[in-house]
This record gives sequence, structure tokens and C-alpha cells, in this order.
Amino acid sequence: MKYIVLVFTLLFSACSIKNYEHTHSKILIIKSPKIKFADLGYVRNSSKSIELELFVAGQSIEKITINHLICVREGCMSKGGFNTDYLHPSYPAELLQNILLGQSIYEGKNRVKSNEGFEQYIKDEEVDILYKVSSDTVYFKDKKNKILFKIKDTK
Repeated sequence: MKYIVLVFTLLFSACSIKNYEHTHSKILIIKSPKIKFADLGYVRNSSKSIELELFVAGQSIEKITINHLICVREGCMSKGGFNTDYLHPSYPAELLQNILLGQSIYEGKNRVKSNEGFEQYIKDEEVDILYKVSSDTVYFKDKKNKILFKIKDTK
């Protein structure tokens, strides 16, 4: 019986309400096979969790929460499962949270420092990625899989 309680606690705590230390409004463009979005959003994060809330005409249309799982309106799934369903199965598990936080992807592979931040070019048989991070913009484009994230600070 105590194992059942433990399992339910772990499952339901993944999508529970979080207290975030940082909240930033962003202009977002997201194009993937399952998500098409271009409008205002909020990126909230703490040391343990990240939340992306998407708005259209002032109405919240989607909330994506990332901790040890990724939770969307339909439910929670592993990070790899999210990549398979929403992005591309070859992507590393931490890709979405690294993009939202403007951190290196693919463990810093091919990272080149620029005047404003850094750039990464990653090309192999499964991806063709250009990833740029500057002080106010994060740009991720995978030409091979037709996936785009553009995240720009509002001023």
C-alpha cells in the first residue's frame, strides 16, 4: 500500500504548482510538427523547474512545465518522450530546457563564442542545427527536421 502512495505522490508532484524565482516575458516563435506558435509567452524558472506559458490575444493556450518530466495539457512524459512526440527523437533529453534558458546544447559541441554570446553548428545524419544565443535572443533552427525556436526579450 505504501508503494502505491509513493507512486501517486511522484506522479502528481510532477505537475504541481511551483514557486518560480525568475519570470521573463518573451516574444516566441515556435515551429515544429506538433506546435505552431508566434506571440507572447512567459518563461519562469527556479533552480528545479522551468515553465513556458504561451498566450494568444491575452489568453493562455498552453503551459509546458519542465522538471524531471515535461508536462503539457495532455499530461506528463519523459523528456525523451516529449522530444519524440513534439520535436525530434534524436535530440538530447535536456534540449528544450537548454533552449529556454539560453544554455549550450549537445553538451557544448562546436560552441564558438561571439561578441554577443555564442553559436553552435551541429550537423550529422539526423540534424542540421544552427543555434545562436545573444543577450536578448535565442535562435534554434534545425533545417533537416524543420524545427524553429526564436525567443526574444520584450523591451
